[in-house]
Amino acid sequence: MAEAITRYKWQGADHQGVTIKGEITASSLAQARYLLRRQGISARIVKQAPTSLFTRSKDMTTPTDIAMITRQIATLLGAGVTVTQTLEIIANGHAKPSTRTILKAITHDVKSGNPVALSLRKHPAQFDELYCALVDTGEQSGALSTIFDRIAVYKEKTEALKSKIKKALFYPIAVLVVACVVTLILLLFVVPQFKEIFNSFGAELPVFTQMILSLSDFIQAYGVFIGAVVTIVGGGLTQALRRSLALRNRVDRYMLSIPIIGEILRKAIIARLTRTLATTFAAGLPLIQALESAANASGNAVYRDAIHYTRKEVACGLQMYIAMRTTGVFPEMVVQMIAIGEESGAVDSMLSKIASIYESDVDNMVEGLASLLEPIIMTVLGIVIGGLIIAMYLPIFQMGNIV
Repeated sequence: MAEAITRYKWQGADHQGVTIKGEITASSLAQARYLLRRQGISARIVKQAPTSLFTRSKDMTTPTDIAMITRQIATLLGAGVTVTQTLEIIANGHAKPSTRTILKAITHDVKSGNPVALSLRKHPAQFDELYCALVDTGEQSGALSTIFDRIAVYKEKTEALKSKIKKALFYPIAVLVVACVVTLILLLFVVPQFKEIFNSFGAELPVFTQMILSLSDFIQAYGVFIGAVVTIVGGGLTQALRRSLALRNRVDRYMLSIPIIGEILRKAIIARLTRTLATTFAAGLPLIQALESAANASGNAVYRDAIHYTRKEVACGLQMYIAMRTTGVFPEMVVQMIAIGEESGAVDSMLSKIASIYESDVDNMVEGLASLLEPIIMTVLGIVIGGLIIAMYLPIFQMGNIV
């Protein structure tokens, strides 16, 4: 599990004795002092910096940052620049202070004679075990530039896939949140104003209007309590998901059973798995280690368990495609293409083709989902907001008819 990253403010002196200060991100106070020492800084004061959620998220090193850094490393190495010069150029030019600090620490380690993979392993929150294992393979084979290029492609494809899924889910969620906020504003502030007007009519109100007024009274009376209950329940579920592996596994299985969304997630998971396996095979990692890396990268308990089962069967001498078919979670087309790859000795190429096919499927399904949801969401918004407005003006229309 990735370590929590904290931002620390420090004050000290450089190797020339000049007083300097700044900020650094690390998993602990001890690591912060260690990183500063590796940069030649004698820190007198190191303390945790007060940060807001916005500041923390803005300064945090994201997977997209890592993908971009990897592409920059691959480009510079391919142009003939040395590893130390490459890391130093990228470290000095990065916009985020936290990422710049991490890159400078890695650069210092590599200059000190440590392997690149070992230097990266000191920052597991940013560079996972798969990343480091691939870099280690590249160093041992003398093809570091090629390996970084493959990692960059893998990271870029993975982040693009994540972005498509997020876009598919963000639009309907954002619209529903806005609809809920607008509805609450109408019920809390607008409807009570109409209620005062209706009380002066001295006539019986339509049933629909009475229902909306009763709902407004209920929200005003118990809204704070309902909000507190929802917050407590949401926080409790979040904590339970963090602490309970069994609950996370159940949620993963449930997510795959949701109509349309579940199918998109399945295709995205298969694309990520096959892309991971293709990258590890091409880099020359052993099959067992490649399967372990793919299981950790799956992001879903169903497919993680399936890959672990496949790994165990392959370790016992079974062919990979037979073990994958036995799990029952991989489509027959995927199994057949892997079988052809194993027979022809081009497994990495076949896995890469499978990943491209499923990435394209995810892209098409996301576009189709957006086209399907847009009219549905507009209809729901029209019914909810329009219904509230009609309920408020219905008594006024009736009074007009009477007059």
